[in-house]
Amino acid sequence: MIAGIDTTDDAVLGGRLRLLQPKRGHRVGHDAMLLAAATGGRAGERAVDFGAGIGGAGLALAWRVPGLRVTLLEIDPALAALAGENARRNGMGDRVDAIACDVESIAALAAAGLQEASADQLLMNPPFNDPATQQSSPDARRRLAHVADADLLRRWLASAAWTLKPGGTLTLIWRAAALDEVIAAVSPAFGEIKVLRVAPRPGAEAIRILMRAVKGGTGRLPDLPPLILNDDAGKPSGAAEAVLREAKPLALADRSG
Repeated sequence: MIAGIDTTDDAVLGGRLRLLQPKRGHRVGHDAMLLAAATGGRAGERAVDFGAGIGGAGLALAWRVPGLRVTLLEIDPALAALAGENARRNGMGDRVDAIACDVESIAALAAAGLQEASADQLLMNPPFNDPATQQSSPDARRRLAHVADADLLRRWLASAAWTLKPGGTLTLIWRAAALDEVIAAVSPAFGEIKVLRVAPRPGAEAIRILMRAVKGGTGRLPDLPPLILNDDAGKPSGAAEAVLREAKPLALADRSG
C-alpha cells in the first residue's frame, strides 16, 4: 500500500514503464498511451500533463522524449504521490515532478509554481463522460476521472491557454461523438487544429478523437487517417501495436504536417 491506496505494479509500453496504480477505480489504459503518442516535444522543452492521475501519459511522453521536462498535475493528492513515485522508480525523477493541483484554477496553478506562458507542450485527458447519458461509477476516484459537467472542458482549456507559451501545442483526447463541441471550445484560443480519430475496428464509428492545436494559431488542418485498434478478427492491429507496445509516436505528434 502506497499513499493509502492498495496498488498493483503493472507494465505498459511493452514493459518499458512500470506503474503503481490503484487496484480499484480509474486505471491506466489505451487512452493515456495514445495521448502520449500524440504529443510531440524536444529535449529541453517543458510539458505539462493536466489531470495526470498516476502519471501514465506524462511518463510515457517523458520516456519517448529524453531530455523533456514534464510536470504532472493531479487534483487527488494520493494519486499525485503515486505519480511522483512512478517517476522515481522509472528513473525520471530528475526531470519529472508531480504536484497535487486543481488544474481548473489559475490561482492554484500559480500557487503550485507554474508560470504563465511557460510550457511548450500541454497534454490533457479530461473527464469526458456525460453524466446525463452514462451511469457514474460508485468509486469516487473513478467517477472524478471519468465524469464531466457541461463546462469542464472550457475551464481546462482556459487554464491550458494560460499555461502554454504563444505557439505552444495542446494535445487532448475526448469522446469522438462530441468532436464538434470540442472544436468549438478549442477555437477561441487555439488553431491549426488537427484531428485523428480512433476506431475499434475497420468500418466502425470512432470512439475517441485525439486533437492537436496551437496556441494563437488559426483554422483547422486536414484530418489524419484514423487509427484502427483491432482487425476484423478482433486482434490488435499492427498500427495499434506499434503505439501501445512498441512505443512509436503517432503522426499527430509531428508539427511539420
